[in-house]
Amino acid sequence: MGLDETQDDLAARAETAPETLTDGFHLLIDALKLNGVETIYNVPGIPITDLGRYAQAQGMRVISFRHEQHAGYAAAAAGFLTKKPGVCMTVSAPGFLNGLTALAHATTNCWPMILISGSSEREVVDLQRGDYEEMDQLAIARPHAKAAYRILEAKDIGLGVARAVRAALTGRPGGVYLDVPGALLGQVMDAVEGQKSLIEVVDPNPKSVPAPEAVARAVDVLSKAEKPLIIIGKGAAYAQCDDLVRNLVETLGFPYLPMSMAKGLLPDTHPQCASAARSLVLKESDCVFLIGARLNWLLSHGEGKAWGEKGAKSFVQIDIEPTEMDSNQKISAPLIGDIESCAGALLEAIGSDWKKPPEEWTGAVSAKVQANVERMAPKLRNNNSPMDYQGSLGVLKDLIAENPDVVLVNEGANALDQARSIIDIHKPRKRLDVGTWGIMGIGMGSAIAAAIETGNQVLAVEGDSAFGFCGMEIETVCRYNLPVCIVIMNNNGIYRGDGENWGGGDDPSTTVFVKDARYDLMMQAFGGEGRHVDNPDALRAAVKEAFASGKPTLINAVIAEGAGRESGNIGNLNPSSVVAQARYPQAKKI
Repeated sequence: MGLDETQDDLAARAETAPETLTDGFHLLIDALKLNGVETIYNVPGIPITDLGRYAQAQGMRVISFRHEQHAGYAAAAAGFLTKKPGVCMTVSAPGFLNGLTALAHATTNCWPMILISGSSEREVVDLQRGDYEEMDQLAIARPHAKAAYRILEAKDIGLGVARAVRAALTGRPGGVYLDVPGALLGQVMDAVEGQKSLIEVVDPNPKSVPAPEAVARAVDVLSKAEKPLIIIGKGAAYAQCDDLVRNLVETLGFPYLPMSMAKGLLPDTHPQCASAARSLVLKESDCVFLIGARLNWLLSHGEGKAWGEKGAKSFVQIDIEPTEMDSNQKISAPLIGDIESCAGALLEAIGSDWKKPPEEWTGAVSAKVQANVERMAPKLRNNNSPMDYQGSLGVLKDLIAENPDVVLVNEGANALDQARSIIDIHKPRKRLDVGTWGIMGIGMGSAIAAAIETGNQVLAVEGDSAFGFCGMEIETVCRYNLPVCIVIMNNNGIYRGDGENWGGGDDPSTTVFVKDARYDLMMQAFGGEGRHVDNPDALRAAVKEAFASGKPTLINAVIAEGAGRESGNIGNLNPSSVVAQARYPQAKKI
């Protein structure tokens, strides 16, 4: 826009020569496309409704959800799967707050995501004049995002998008908030100048090569281990240097534990996989090598009974973020850098004459794995009706083995914990779950993103409680005709369906749902396929049919009410009360 041109002048020019002008809507779309964004996950509404329409008109895919939180979870999952920022677009205030949970989820999991939200104008917000959905969204987003920016002028849209893309990807990935006041979208400027203002981000996540002395120190620590263990985290899966990580693990010869979303980086059936001997290797190992994994609550912070309480372990850790080191335990050999660079440097330093760990250790781990697998096998082959978790998940384990490209999405309490340990994953990035926060409700958003971004069949295994957080998105699955098969482990309640009202009143227990709910009929209402099963043989047939058809399908899988346990595998996080134990006899039964 020329210095002597007003917005009125531009509006007049637009009537006679619209091709010479552009606006905030199209500049934002052009900036995203220039940086490789092909899909937007959103919930339309004022002031972004037209933004979605224009994006579709410009060849982008815009997937509209029923709730912003699930659009955000989809964008977060897309970031993990593609190594590019997943983009979620929401309306202001309440819509922004709904998307904020997903943004924090992405930041906690270290996945690249950009949340773009419409907002009120600064001059109104700052004086608290009571605008429509008035909120200082930028200030609210900052504590929950890796970075947060606001764009006020159309000429800065290219800069703002470039800043967001680079912040989401550089170093440790994370969620970024981009605040877009409604008036910005309608701002008009010269089209040629607008195109010149756009920025294509170059090398947003450059290699970070570890120092030679750090590599030498790590090799020295690893070489002295008598009972070594590798723990592979989802950061290693995100890195997408699969062959290099596998080569490193196999060259070292150490037993390894994959964290849940790192499963499949090496097949769970690999001879070095120690998942079925988790307790043994955590307690007995003397050196732990963390590859893209953090010693957070998911690993008991590297301390306590799970780790044997010997206090004699040494830790080697690869992480892109220097401040991650020593966050819970002393790291004897920190390797600061990206996983590809670190793994490559280690392999070069190790060479061809590496001495693998003693057979006494690896043999003991293998024997424990085999014994536990054999002990579990009969439980996975039962045909009980109603089903238990072992029988139903044993079926799904077999079907995933037969169809290794299927992406498994998983959430719940017992449905999550038991599926994580029972269902083997055979290829990288074929498992999406609740992640570091353990957040409920990610199921449908993650399933939709997996289908959109990979084109593969998706199997979503949901607890009936978890499904309640996101169930309306089955309409989205049906609307876009996605190859998603949802299996709801329906035991009529949270954790278990046999809870009692301790007060003896007419109200149901706080953890009990409507008995024998027919979630399959919900799916049929939206035009999808609905199935109701109560035994493993019927479950197998229903899932096979869904895989063969590729149609949106929901299977209501009836699980015995008492099959689960309180809080799944994290019951220890429930605060205990000696008063409750004494006052309520029922408390002792949980």
